[in-house]
Amino acid sequence: MKAAVYYGKEDIRIESVSEPELDPGEVLLEIDSCCVCGTDLRTYRHGDKKIAPPRVLGHEFCARVLASRDAGSASVKVGNRVVMYIVIPCGTCRYCRSGRVNLCTGRTTMSYHHDGAFAPRMKVPATAVERGHLFPITAEIPSEYMGLSEPLGCVINAHGRLGIGLHDTVAVIGAGPIGIMHAAVSRLQGAQKVWVLDRLPRRLERARSFDIDGTIPVDAEGTHLAQIQELTDGLGPSVVIVACSNANAQADALEIPGKGARVEFFGGLPKSAPTACLNTNHLHYKELTVTGSYSEKMSDFQAAQALIQSGRFPADRIITHTLPLHRLNDAFPLMESGDALKVCIRPGT
Repeated sequence: MKAAVYYGKEDIRIESVSEPELDPGEVLLEIDSCCVCGTDLRTYRHGDKKIAPPRVLGHEFCARVLASRDAGSASVKVGNRVVMYIVIPCGTCRYCRSGRVNLCTGRTTMSYHHDGAFAPRMKVPATAVERGHLFPITAEIPSEYMGLSEPLGCVINAHGRLGIGLHDTVAVIGAGPIGIMHAAVSRLQGAQKVWVLDRLPRRLERARSFDIDGTIPVDAEGTHLAQIQELTDGLGPSVVIVACSNANAQADALEIPGKGARVEFFGGLPKSAPTACLNTNHLHYKELTVTGSYSEKMSDFQAAQALIQSGRFPADRIITHTLPLHRLNDAFPLMESGDALKVCIRPGT
């Protein structure tokens, strides 16, 4: 079968690989769709030391159970359409024992340590099958939309600490797919006002089609800082979410909020430049709460896939492009230019 195989920086090849062979307890999936993640883009452009090539990438997928060597403990059967919680924790470290499996020190992950879903077929490790990592899809909803369960779960993980509610005004910095997801979840949680900031006019134009209160262009002169203050009667928003991997955005996130606000650094910075220059006086004088988030817990993923199946999440407008597997490398410039919000790959085509 043909698969997208990662060999290193800017080296992802569409080539023939062996069909997966199942060991006891494993499940074989037929991949219907797999979205391209910002992590895939970063891996393509900069490489990733955590991935030992050759490795089949792809982790935001929806699939159908094609075969199973599970003894019967799984809640999914052959023929079921499923999504998967892709983090496989060790189950014994301090973080696993405290319920924070996303921080597990011995975790493995699909497409990092196990071949992923940029291929027509993929096998699920027995541990993941046994622990219930496969979730059946019961709604009549396109597979492309269900592939958003994984990134949406990461967004929900962050919102679990932000506690957004009816009293809040929210500014999201970054109008990519993750920023739009943060804005959508903020609105679903009851936020009074939601604004999205970005440097690219194309992204801001698309963001205005979602349920938000407005967009703010980011510029080098800093006029966006004054604009958000004006929109909040000089107080600043009560929640600021950085949904991009940019040090300047992290600095702005401390300038923008009002007193007592919560600030979320969702996007990590590149490993080659992991520091940002921050005015920490804002932490002191505004009594800000600053937090970060990484990956997702299984409960976050469960909530995400259920939300998408409910039809209340705007998945249909987040997926903007669908490409066959052999055009995977075309997805990256589409994402970088802002022409695409979210690209979905159909490995069977």
